[in-house]
Amino acid sequence: MDAPRPAAATPVEPSGREDLDGRARLLAALRKPGSRGQVVAGLLLAAVGFAGVTQVQANRKDDTYVGARQGDLIQLINTLSLASDRAEAQITKLEKTRDALGNDTQARRTALLRARQQADTLGILAGTMPAEGPGVRVTVSDKNTGVGTNQLIDGLQELRDAGAEVIELNDSVRVVASTYLEDTTGGGVLADGTPLGPPYVIDAIGDPHTLATALDFTGGFISEIRGVGGTVTVQRLATVQITSLHKVQAPKYAEPGLTR
Repeated sequence: MDAPRPAAATPVEPSGREDLDGRARLLAALRKPGSRGQVVAGLLLAAVGFAGVTQVQANRKDDTYVGARQGDLIQLINTLSLASDRAEAQITKLEKTRDALGNDTQARRTALLRARQQADTLGILAGTMPAEGPGVRVTVSDKNTGVGTNQLIDGLQELRDAGAEVIELNDSVRVVASTYLEDTTGGGVLADGTPLGPPYVIDAIGDPHTLATALDFTGGFISEIRGVGGTVTVQRLATVQITSLHKVQAPKYAEPGLTR
């Protein structure tokens, strides 16, 4: 007797509700904030991907000359060597130019400084610039109007011989090589056309001791002034200021000569 056969299982068809539940779970998983481990894993994957892309690009660049022939590589090396040599030569040339410009600038500055110093010296000697320095102030009093050009010229000459570098009369006339003195009627003198009267004040810049000694020797300037009834006082000063200037006129006959 045959055993009874089991009844065939009837398949269960999926319902639409199960599909909706699956999609809802997927969306919920996507919307749910990731854990710390998931975040770290994502960062590691991103770093690995970036490193892979970089390595591929580097390999592509390094492969530029992989298939090049030996002759091409040698030519490339020679070209780079020549370019390097040209660059070094240009750098050396520029450095030499820089040094030359520096030396030229220094030479120009030195020449300009010397020219200015020489111009100042010539200006002081020519009487076109004010001057100051140690020296003496000589005051000549003359009540009897006996002092004239002869005595004053002797005094100026003695000061020059003693090394006076700058001389001034009565704070108004700069004494230079072309200065002239002339007696006037009734007393007094003309110095370069400027009338001067006693007391005559002579300011001179130089060594005070030497200048004072040059005026006070037997038969010298002081003795001569006393001989005509005048008196002389000499002051040795640490600073003598001379501000009067000499007006330079162009020479009428003289002109620069040729140097050999």
